[in-house]
Amino acid sequence: MSTLEQRYNTVNRHISSACEQAHRSVESVKLLAVSKTKPAHMVATLYELGQRAFGENYLQDAVDKITALAHLNDIEWHFIGPIQSNKTRVIAEHFQWVETLDREKIAQRLNDQRPKELAPLKVLIQVNISRETQKSGIAPEQVESFAKVLEQLPQLSLQGLMCIPEATDSEHVLAAQFDEMQQLLQQLANNHPQCTVLSMGMSNDLALAIKHGSSEVRIGTDIFGRRD
Repeated sequence: MSTLEQRYNTVNRHISSACEQAHRSVESVKLLAVSKTKPAHMVATLYELGQRAFGENYLQDAVDKITALAHLNDIEWHFIGPIQSNKTRVIAEHFQWVETLDREKIAQRLNDQRPKELAPLKVLIQVNISRETQKSGIAPEQVESFAKVLEQLPQLSLQGLMCIPEATDSEHVLAAQFDEMQQLLQQLANNHPQCTVLSMGMSNDLALAIKHGSSEVRIGTDIFGRRD
């Protein structure tokens, strides 16, 4: 068994354990393997092990992999980096998911540039749940108004929310932020019932995020190893 496979299996065991502790079905939590900067052959290996969803931050690196692995029909590419206006066309043409949407201008461009022959681009609203001025994401109180904007864009399909919580060792602070995200999703789903995705939790806070309702955890280094 390769080191990559061992790490992948270990992460899946951690997710299963966290689900068991939270009294949740393991099927209710999706693993997004963050493959940024890692080569296509590593992605292909994980695909053969059953992994389907991969997260990318760097556009040209991602497009190279997407092109190389285009024969894998059910592979799922998520863009999880900051989105600049000059990158929207490439993202709209190559990805199935965008998890970092927080500006109306970007949403409009993605909608207009999504090829009509493709299914609508699935999107998550990025929420600045820690309310840090330097961080991307919309304020929690703006979620519903932004969702109404997105609902008017036919080439986008709003699926839920995403956050990157405060970088802190305080489990109490993290738990409060994850809990608020869970409440925000529940409120969003009242008016937008298709919104079921809550993307939060990474290697260090995976179990806590799952306890507070995360439906997708984003794991990179623990699967792929350290980045050069």
